[in-house]
Amino acid sequence: MPHESFDPTAPHPRQSDFSFDVGTRLNNPDGSVSNGRTGVISTPHGQIKTPAFIAVGTKATVKAILPESVEQLGAQAVLANAYHLYLQPGSDILDAAGGLGRFMNWSGPTFTDSGGFQVMSLGSGFKKVIDMKSVDQSGPDDAVAPGKERLANVDDDGVWFKSHIDGTKHRFSPEISMRVQHEIGADIMFAFDELTTLQNSRGYQVESLERTRLWAERCVAEHFNLTDERVGKEYQALFGVIQGAQYEDLRRKACQDLGAMAFDGFGIGGALEKENLGTIVGWCAEELPENKPRHLLGISEPDDIFTAIENGADTFDCVSPTRVARNSAFYTPHGRFNLSGTRYKRDFTPLSEDCDCYTCEHYTRAYIHHLFKSKELVSHTLISIHNERFVVKMVDDARLAIEDGTFFELKEKVMSSYYAGAPDPQGLAAVAV
Repeated sequence: MPHESFDPTAPHPRQSDFSFDVGTRLNNPDGSVSNGRTGVISTPHGQIKTPAFIAVGTKATVKAILPESVEQLGAQAVLANAYHLYLQPGSDILDAAGGLGRFMNWSGPTFTDSGGFQVMSLGSGFKKVIDMKSVDQSGPDDAVAPGKERLANVDDDGVWFKSHIDGTKHRFSPEISMRVQHEIGADIMFAFDELTTLQNSRGYQVESLERTRLWAERCVAEHFNLTDERVGKEYQALFGVIQGAQYEDLRRKACQDLGAMAFDGFGIGGALEKENLGTIVGWCAEELPENKPRHLLGISEPDDIFTAIENGADTFDCVSPTRVARNSAFYTPHGRFNLSGTRYKRDFTPLSEDCDCYTCEHYTRAYIHHLFKSKELVSHTLISIHNERFVVKMVDDARLAIEDGTFFELKEKVMSSYYAGAPDPQGLAAVAV
């Protein structure tokens, strides 16, 4: 617990080793200035030009892709999961290796989340991803998905986890999460928070928000203690996490409370309805300090990305590009398609004609279709490279469009093509041939 005299609003001298510089502001079509902007995050392992998509490397690897390929496809940074690395191989192992980047042979900036997502996913077990649609609050706040076991239990001091690997019990608290993340050694860490769901009642959201606020104060205190204790280590930035679900007053209160603390940036967390994503990001952008970056957790769909950028998100991450790749799904400007379809058997075109990724430059849909059908794991690699490049480039294009004043034209072009609902024109052309 923080000492009574600790002031969570007072900055640490070493915070100057991390910085964020705002670049070009996004102008709305009517000439007004929006919350969207470009910028540059500076870390000990390099800069991140924002807006930027951060590739997810949960267990110190972007699934199925070599770190060298992640760099080649243009990803500026990688995000790993503190909970999973704590369980395997252990944060002490990464510390001994010289930190996450050196352990996985990644020279660029790195992020770690706090383990807060597992509070929800292991506690409720409703889905592997956050439900952005259902707001059914008719059930109890401690409900568990049918057929699932509760593997996480929250109290005011922290969380007890039951390992999904071997069933052993583990304790996470703000202090433990901070120590684990310091040992992992990422450039940017997130404060330990409780991620709620849209199924939780407003009463529980209020209770949880206060718990997260108190945990945030403890995270800042322990972060500063560890920064002083771990002499010779590069400074690691700490982002506070904004919760509050779909409630404007709770989101704004969270921003005001955590925005006053000595965080280096902020993550906009969890429970929100998809159609309200832009509104919620906008509330947060209006309340949070202008000179600190905002990371939106768990977003990668094109409509969500453009909405998030327009309303003030600087960076975001999501497992979706590699997750769907393992089921043969690939992105194109005309939508997402599944390569397992029979029509791709004789399709000797790349996954996307205008893509510059390694996969599209060297392999055809027919070959990757064959690999997938043959259960050859390299199919996961080739599709994952393409999907990550697709999202990374889309965000890079959005950043350049803000700078040259064509953001809304680009948004309209991408949206009208990607969500047209038409069949894959490239695939149909190949069938016709």
